[in-house]
Amino acid sequence: MNSILEQQRHLHEEIERIENAIVDELLEKPKAHKEKIIQEHRVNNYLNLIQERSKLLKEYYDDRDGSRKKEINSISGAQEFSEFYQRLKSIKDHHRRNPNQIVEPMELEFKIDNVEREEAIIDNMFTGEEAWKYFDLHIYHEQYINLKNVENINYLNYLDKYDKFETIPMATKMTQNYSEYINGLKNYFEEYFNKAQPLYNIEELQKIIENEFKEAWEEGTLPGWPKEDKMEDDENDLFCVACKKQFQNKTVYEYHLNGKKHKKAASKMMNAGVMEVGNTQLENMKKEAQNKLLERRKPIALTESYIRGYSETLAGIREDTKANVERKQVLNEKEFDEDIEDIEIVESEEEEDDKIYNPLKLPIGFDGKPIPFWLYKLHGLGEKYPCEICGNYIYMGRKAFDRHFQEWRHAHGMRCLGIPNTRHFHEITLIEDAYTLWEKLKSKNNSQQFKSDTMEEYEDSEGNVFNKKTYQDLKKQGLL
Repeated sequence: MNSILEQQRHLHEEIERIENAIVDELLEKPKAHKEKIIQEHRVNNYLNLIQERSKLLKEYYDDRDGSRKKEINSISGAQEFSEFYQRLKSIKDHHRRNPNQIVEPMELEFKIDNVEREEAIIDNMFTGEEAWKYFDLHIYHEQYINLKNVENINYLNYLDKYDKFETIPMATKMTQNYSEYINGLKNYFEEYFNKAQPLYNIEELQKIIENEFKEAWEEGTLPGWPKEDKMEDDENDLFCVACKKQFQNKTVYEYHLNGKKHKKAASKMMNAGVMEVGNTQLENMKKEAQNKLLERRKPIALTESYIRGYSETLAGIREDTKANVERKQVLNEKEFDEDIEDIEIVESEEEEDDKIYNPLKLPIGFDGKPIPFWLYKLHGLGEKYPCEICGNYIYMGRKAFDRHFQEWRHAHGMRCLGIPNTRHFHEITLIEDAYTLWEKLKSKNNSQQFKSDTMEEYEDSEGNVFNKKTYQDLKKQGLL
């Protein structure tokens, strides 16, 4: 059916059915984080379909070739009945040529047939390190530490400092490697929005960032980017009159003075009889060169502002990523595998289980239901045990408190204090008490003094416990 009015009607109907599909999708509340992302991608695909249909519909309404107006005139003029019967005849001929044709209900057009395939497609968007909810900035960390004149920091510190651009020297910022680094980092965050939060209005966020950048750039308050009248005096001294060029680095400026290009420009200037340049003319030349320099700096500063704005918006994911990196750093291979299995079990339980009525907020048992209240009281799960070494983390119940001394959080806290996590410090939860006991152990005689080789315990993948010296010897011999 080639009728333009029929095609318009069909597009309106499709848009309405897509909107109904979006409403039906949003009425289902996701139970897990992965399920929420899949739902957002599905809704985002529906919105893209609406945009495609609306664009085509607008072209029909614009009627640039006049075909729609011509059709309206043909069905509303003196020959309207003949036009009606002619179209009716074409419809009958179509069904006569295609008898018993199967028609799929319109409601099934937007129904997802293969949910597992849809999940696999979205899963392929994320790396293993991202795991649907974290950042994976290892590539950009390597690029960062390979920049000139920047501090060589580990990945965990990089997650804290990757948007602190004011600490990077200006000479480094004007290099090609730095430009590639920040553009890659900016593109990563934009792609992360598309795959982790596809319904987020990133265009609106970009407009806000651009407006704030424009205001800060004009006022000269952007961190790490001085205004023209606030430039360092050293930069004003690195101006080449002959080449009319402003330099940022003294070494590069001195190298330029010995170059052929500068000597040729200086010789041309002398041959032209220009021996001296007036103060006003020199200031104008400097100002022009500085304006050109600022124009070169502006795109780099804008890219930094984008990254800073994206990081503020994704601050929660950034903190989760840092916590995940800290947790993995204190786990051995066996514990890491078990941790992954526990996460998968929890996520599968979140997806499969319905909401459980638990007004007392009792712990969940092995059957996925709250444990009995008498068992909760028997094990003392209502008692709180804070630990200052773990960052004032509170453990519920004596059993969890006793177990935490060998877990990653307490081990990380002891490592930050510079104290080995041995049996001597069991039951020690205050930082001051830990330091006091550590000094007391070190002050004893050599026979009683703490020796990490014999007293620090190591555990292999099978659960066997050795002291440090025995463990290292067995590992060197390949017996572990």
